[in-house]
Amino acid sequence: MMQPGKIPGLFIESLITKPYTLAIPSFYMALFDLKVLNSALDELQQEKGISRDSVVEAIATALAAAYRREYGKRGQIIRATFNPESGDLEFRQAKIVVDDTLVRKEDEEARDDEDHRSRFNPEQHIMIEDARRIKKDAQLDEEISFPLETQEEFGRIAAQAAKQVIMQKIREAERASIISEYGEREGQVVTGHVQRFERGNLYIDLGRATAVLPYDEQIPGERYRQGERVRALLLRVDEGIRGTFIRLSRSHPRFLTKLFETEVPEMAQGTVEVKGVVREPGSRAKIAVHSIDEHIDPVGALVGQRGVRVAVVTSELGGEKIDVVEWSENPAEFVKEALKPAQVMDIALNEDENRATVTVAEDQQSLAIGRGGQNVRLAARLTGWKIDIRSLGGDQVAQTEKAATTEEVVAEVAQEETASEAETQKDGEELTNPDGNEDRDVASPKVEGQTE
Repeated sequence: MMQPGKIPGLFIESLITKPYTLAIPSFYMALFDLKVLNSALDELQQEKGISRDSVVEAIATALAAAYRREYGKRGQIIRATFNPESGDLEFRQAKIVVDDTLVRKEDEEARDDEDHRSRFNPEQHIMIEDARRIKKDAQLDEEISFPLETQEEFGRIAAQAAKQVIMQKIREAERASIISEYGEREGQVVTGHVQRFERGNLYIDLGRATAVLPYDEQIPGERYRQGERVRALLLRVDEGIRGTFIRLSRSHPRFLTKLFETEVPEMAQGTVEVKGVVREPGSRAKIAVHSIDEHIDPVGALVGQRGVRVAVVTSELGGEKIDVVEWSENPAEFVKEALKPAQVMDIALNEDENRATVTVAEDQQSLAIGRGGQNVRLAARLTGWKIDIRSLGGDQVAQTEKAATTEEVVAEVAQEETASEAETQKDGEELTNPDGNEDRDVASPKVEGQTE
């Protein structure tokens, strides 16, 4: 028989009979020994970030629930106080101070449909006149507690209910701890290890929590192995019915910015600012930068000596090509920069339609358009202008609608190239040397005319 006021033995035994899985399996065993209990509380706080007070409060709540189920009456409010240092346990019944405006008597009917007063329950309520006999300054809605007899024996059902309360409270405390820690890290790069794969989604172990890298947030073509180290952007932390949901991303444009911040001190210090980022993950990206210090070259700062800095970021993104361009307040200059590596000869802006007509040399057409229209598409998204690309002779070879190219534009470019090849084959006699030197190319009359 345990001493009065100590943790009831049968309750503890019931908790250990079928323990639920915890981060520390010996948690319930720790309740036998206060030293082990305090050690377990410290371990929970260090490894899971759950404070001692939260666990002690969970134990007290569980004991109160077991007492109410085994010995309490209907409507009673039972409070328990547990001291983990001494093992002392105290039960008290709380009553809420009310008056006639808050409750109606047991035999009193509701006055009308708008009478929302609850029925007086002597196990739960105490009238303000009686409360002030016990406490002179008692106020409405205040709780007044009365000591209860300490019990040592609890039934199995009450013990199981208490066990569930402890587990629920610990989960809530752990969830709050995770939200508090990772919620402050939203928008930052985190590192974890691949835990498992499930329906295309990648689950990453971050140490204290498991995050998910959804299929649509992954870089196309990347493959991962279990246990492999992964860096990703912590996109957001959501709290749902099934627990805390940490969402990661490797395809978000902000991930590219954060990677450069770790490699470029000028960006971390705020000297070089990022004005815009567009990506087609796994293929190509464009980033526009600006320096607030005229003595610092923003493009050179990101590229680094011999391209070391940009090479590190490219390697992290699986070989994704990155174009670093300088931002300008002048829209024409910005569009020219955005179309790099192509060289622009002339540009005309139509502000009413938000359209830029760009003229390039014929040997720069492929660079300006890019494979499948990618370069001009990214430039349009970066600048916000619809871009039309014309050759030096005046032929329109590509255009963007809604600040991006379409499949029709790519098809139009392909048709133009096909027509050009057909014309070249038709005039084959003009493409060879009359002297018989067939290895040397000769410009077509159309190109010669443009050159003159």
